Amino acid sequence: VMAALRSLGPLLCLWALRLPTGPGAAARPLDIASYRERVRAMFYHAYEHYLESAFPYDELRPLTCDGQDTWGSFSLTLIDALDTLLILGNVSEFQRVVNVLQEGVDFDIDVNASVFETNIRGEVGFSVVFMQDYLFVRVCAVHRVNTPVIQKYDVSAFQTPTGMPYGTVNLLHGVNPGETPVTCTAGIGTFIVEFATLSHLTGDPVFEDVARKALKALWKNRSDIGLVGNHIDVITAKWVAQDAGIGAGVDSYFEYLVKGAILLQDKELMSMFLEYNKAIKNYTKFDDWYLWVQMYKGTVSMPVFQSLEAYWPGLQSLIGDVDNAMRTFLNYYTVWKQFGGLPEFYNIPQGYTVDKREGYPLRPELIESAMYLYRATRDPTLLELGRDAVESIEKISKVDCGFATIKDLRDHRLDNRMESFFLAETVKYLYLLFDPDNFIHNDGSVFDVVMTPYGECVLNAGGYVFNTEAHPIDPAALHCCRKQKEEQWEVEDLMREFYSLKKKTNKKFTFKRASDQGEGESAKDPEDSSSEKGGEKRNSRKNLHSLLSCPSQSFTSKLAVLGQVFLDNT
Repeated sequence: VMAALRSLGPLLCLWALRLPTGPGAAARPLDIASYRERVRAMFYHAYEHYLESAFPYDELRPLTCDGQDTWGSFSLTLIDALDTLLILGNVSEFQRVVNVLQEGVDFDIDVNASVFETNIRGEVGFSVVFMQDYLFVRVCAVHRVNTPVIQKYDVSAFQTPTGMPYGTVNLLHGVNPGETPVTCTAGIGTFIVEFATLSHLTGDPVFEDVARKALKALWKNRSDIGLVGNHIDVITAKWVAQDAGIGAGVDSYFEYLVKGAILLQDKELMSMFLEYNKAIKNYTKFDDWYLWVQMYKGTVSMPVFQSLEAYWPGLQSLIGDVDNAMRTFLNYYTVWKQFGGLPEFYNIPQGYTVDKREGYPLRPELIESAMYLYRATRDPTLLELGRDAVESIEKISKVDCGFATIKDLRDHRLDNRMESFFLAETVKYLYLLFDPDNFIHNDGSVFDVVMTPYGECVLNAGGYVFNTEAHPIDPAALHCCRKQKEEQWEVEDLMREFYSLKKKTNKKFTFKRASDQGEGESAKDPEDSSSEKGGEKRNSRKNLHSLLSCPSQSFTSKLAVLGQVFLDNT
């Protein structure tokens, strides 16, 4: 009887979600302005302590108030938090940090870098420039100058018989001779958003070409029932880990098919995702949960929910499948309410955490889905998740020097680490959930027209596409910067003409514009700090020091045997 009741736990929690929690609770609206300011305070509490105690190290250690290098000593937290400053409206600090990073970060060094993590975290150079017109025209020239460096350590990884990239390269020497050919699916299929952007910026098609070839290689090697596994040999195209699902090791591959299709208006990418979506529903979906199955047979290999899977409802909302998205979101929300966060692995039949996977490193995925779904539905339940996230993180994770990873959600023990994605994603999505008028949510009614030597460019019209590290790309700017490879833009002439025309005409093209938002004000539209010498734009492709192609789930971690996770240390 007890076992039966335990198995009903998630369903009972889901039912409880629909009930008021106290007198008048059903009618009491959430004070989103208050929570928005609390999120802002969360950001600055973590950000300022990073600057005071950890910079120039990669990450803050909040329990000991010092720093540590985790990816190669490139001030990763500062790089990852850069565009969050703009979303919060702090243009002056954004400009200062851009200058600091441009002057102080060296990429041409003897360090091993994860190609996957370098791409998703280090592409801040794309995101920030598309938010401010004074930086927009500069980026084409900046990225053109740095193209050879980018090619050396990123594109060289794709030089395999299959076109699927190695997981790690050395920034000075390229792919190491003894580099493992085994890479996770996400580490192969998570490039089209950033690489297509880079091709548009530079006029060099090689970046988009290698990203597309890798996507098509995965598509070609899917199983007969339409699924892909978790790890593959990029030399032989043989699947090494054959567990199929939507979580760690696979997740952002599906995400980038959808976002790449939206960003590039590419029907082929969308049709690929829709075919995968059919197979995912047929073989992995059970009662609005998604399990792990054997990629060739479709038999369940691991009945768990991984916290990284919580991006899926947000992705469903992007293709208009809102009803299914909400049902799955509510399942995931029950887990949050059970623990005050999402454990890395959650055993669905048992309704509890999985051994050695009880932690919550302040991941953003469920909050990300809430932000997307709230934009689509305005369902107040989604704001309630945001409220619960703020309350949980502040109560459990906040310490004197920042916010600490929760090592174990069962007893709320903490770990001495604050990962960079907390400022890049978690806080950003929370803020955007509670800031419906943020410029990121622009519906196209407000925009800028910027003059270039090649005509007018529309910028800041909305429709931003977030990469998987929550760095937004303006598709209008992407289109505007597109040009043929043979076109040569001289930086000096470009900047002289741009600033000359801007002084005369730039504001005249804006239908309406909010006043300049400084620190402490809501970021409805980061405005016109172009007069402050236009913040310098650097190519911020991050260097990572990692031997794993997918740090979130190493190859040595076998997925499942009879539904139980175990480590293979042999």
